[in-house]
Amino acid sequence: MSSILFQIENGIATLTLNRPDKLNSFNREMALLMQNRLDECSSLHEVRCVFITGAGKGFSAGQDLAEISGNGAPSMNQILSEHYNPIVSRIRNLPKPVVAAVNGVAAGAGANIALCCDVVIASESASFIQAFSKIGLIPDSGGTYFLPRLVGWQKASALAMLGEKISAGEAERMGMIYKAFSNELFPGESKKIAQTLAKMPTKGLALTKHALNYSFSNSLEEQLITEDELQQKAANTEDYREGVNAFLNKREPKFKGV
Repeated sequence: MSSILFQIENGIATLTLNRPDKLNSFNREMALLMQNRLDECSSLHEVRCVFITGAGKGFSAGQDLAEISGNGAPSMNQILSEHYNPIVSRIRNLPKPVVAAVNGVAAGAGANIALCCDVVIASESASFIQAFSKIGLIPDSGGTYFLPRLVGWQKASALAMLGEKISAGEAERMGMIYKAFSNELFPGESKKIAQTLAKMPTKGLALTKHALNYSFSNSLEEQLITEDELQQKAANTEDYREGVNAFLNKREPKFKGV
């Protein structure tokens, strides 16, 4: 059975982390396959939204520690430069919205891969753990970049150092994730968000994502220029023309992602 299940339906590409007996912890095979699947999602026009979730009881427990123990184990540099950093870069640069549907524990790199996605939702039984400090490491996979921007410096510092388990409800309250749902509602509500995004103007959403990416490093003046440039691109899309036409004619728009 593949470590990443992949399905495309109604514009949504679903990537399911599939090592449930290991709480979907990452090994090299799984990390490289996820990169390949993200590349497919980027290139296929039929994919309008990417939906990442986990099989079984967990989203992802992070790195499979058995893989990095013993003789011949890959170095930490190799793990980051070849496994996790390319995944995070692909998610942030993918020109389509990426939804993380966190169905259970998200720990270490598993948590930070979820948090770098565009929309993060979780079931009430899910939890988030910056588990790195428990074994003498620092948060990686973009954790020290995204977490302070999501929850603030003081919260991020405490979460990184103490390694406390944060419930889905608490994660929502502190702004770490978009929404938490009851276990009963989670499957339907998470898919509903992906379905909504898949029917929206894909290029406009991609440009919104680019604008948010630039905001991490731009000054206000630079960001205003960036917005001007990206807005011009958005205004040249067929979806923009369709959206305006539908509004003026009081009908539902039919966006094509072009």
